[in-house]
Amino acid sequence: MATSLGIVAPRWRSKKKKSEKRVRRSSGNSWTLQRGCCNLLYANAYRHKALCNLKKKLTMQMSFLVKFGCDLFYLSQELKLKDKECERLSQVRNQLEQELEELTASLFEEAHKMVHEANVKQAAAEKQLKEAQGKIDVLQAEVTALKTLVLTSTPSSPNRQLHPQLQPSGTRGAYKHVGGHVRNKSASGGFPPSPGKPEPSSVSIQPAAKEDREMDSVLYAEFLMWKENPSVEHSSAFLSRIYREDIGPCLSFTRSELSQLVQSAVENNSLTIEPVAMSALPMVKASAIECGGPNGFRAAIETKCALSGISRLCQHRIKLGDKGSYYYISPSSRTRITAVCNFFTYIRYIQQGLVRHDAEQMFWEVMRLRREMTVAKLGFYLTDQG
Repeated sequence: MATSLGIVAPRWRSKKKKSEKRVRRSSGNSWTLQRGCCNLLYANAYRHKALCNLKKKLTMQMSFLVKFGCDLFYLSQELKLKDKECERLSQVRNQLEQELEELTASLFEEAHKMVHEANVKQAAAEKQLKEAQGKIDVLQAEVTALKTLVLTSTPSSPNRQLHPQLQPSGTRGAYKHVGGHVRNKSASGGFPPSPGKPEPSSVSIQPAAKEDREMDSVLYAEFLMWKENPSVEHSSAFLSRIYREDIGPCLSFTRSELSQLVQSAVENNSLTIEPVAMSALPMVKASAIECGGPNGFRAAIETKCALSGISRLCQHRIKLGDKGSYYYISPSSRTRITAVCNFFTYIRYIQQGLVRHDAEQMFWEVMRLRREMTVAKLGFYLTDQG
């Protein structure tokens, strides 16, 4: 039989020993029982303590869960409020964007309208400016034509072409319209004839019958090419030919240096031709530069042409520019310079668009002016009164 210690007793032991063993076993069982009760009490206390700890932990967890739930609820409420606020701000943003788009469209429309009005005003202003410049060009051309073609009239030596009341009844109205502008016939005149000698008629050199003419195809082709881009520069074939055949020979005088200055002044439209006042003083020879006072005063009259060097009665004088000196010229030199001036005046009129004729009429007028230069360079000129 097993003991509490699990040791099996041998069978040959005595009864006394068996009783002692029983007493010992019973005392051991009571001790074990007490010990078991104590253990049970300890176990119950430990279990109670564990349960209390567990309850405490559960209570803490429950409180934490409750607090967490409350926080979660509050956070959810705040999120809802934030969502509402975000939705409201989104609506405000959309409204602002729409208003901004409308404002931008309105501004662009207003700016486009202002630009359109500005363009219209600019176009009108440019048109007015162009018209004003055209009027100014016309006025300048008229002033240039008057300055180049019309001679100055003075009290002591009036220009009878500018004062028709001083002309005889048969010679009044001796103005000739050519190519859309007015030319004064006195531009080619010289010194008046001697007393008692009949005045040569202005139509005496005109042929009695109608003259026939035939167009040169080469010259006309060069003129048409020049007319596409008219200019006073002699780089084109048209003006280069005229410079070589007409202008150069017509303005070629004995005094070559002064001749070049005269040609430059004619090209720059800065040449002035004035009649010299006749005085009662006897004619004396002097230098080519003016010896007396301004026009209209009793000044010595040059009897030697500054260009040709020939001693002639010089009734006109020229000035190269505004600040140059005066040079007395003979009637032949004046006629040659005037012929070239007439040609340049007409060429400038074409360049400025003042001539309203067709190309063929302009070509024949240019040919007529070339004929005048040819006749003048050969020494022929007309004389009239005044």
